[in-house]
Amino acid sequence: MDCIFCKIINKEIPAKVAYEDDNVVAFHDINPQAPIHLLIVPKKHITSVMEIDDEENLLLGDIILTAQNLARENNLDKKGFRIVVNTGEEGGQTVNHLHFHLLGGRFLTWPPG
Repeated sequence: MDCIFCKIINKEIPAKVAYEDDNVVAFHDINPQAPIHLLIVPKKHITSVMEIDDEENLLLGDIILTAQNLARENNLDKKGFRIVVNTGEEGGQTVNHLHFHLLGGRFLTWPPG
């Protein structure tokens, strides 16, 4: 498989890992859009939100709890943060592996772009 996130998960490509467990890995985005910009990625290859099925309920919970814990660790929990999931070309998805952006550390404007 030629998926950059799978290569990071398999330690074929280095990344600045912020968190890892059996199901999820979180690492710093190489092109950060905020002072804190982490990508939270399931280790299971899922192409996008549109590929999620009933079997991923627990995995999605793990991802959200990981985001919550990382927000606390990075002192984002009091002032706020954003979790973003881009889906498809027009949604801004550039890597076809489901991933959640955790952004914070500055005032995030709306609409996002």
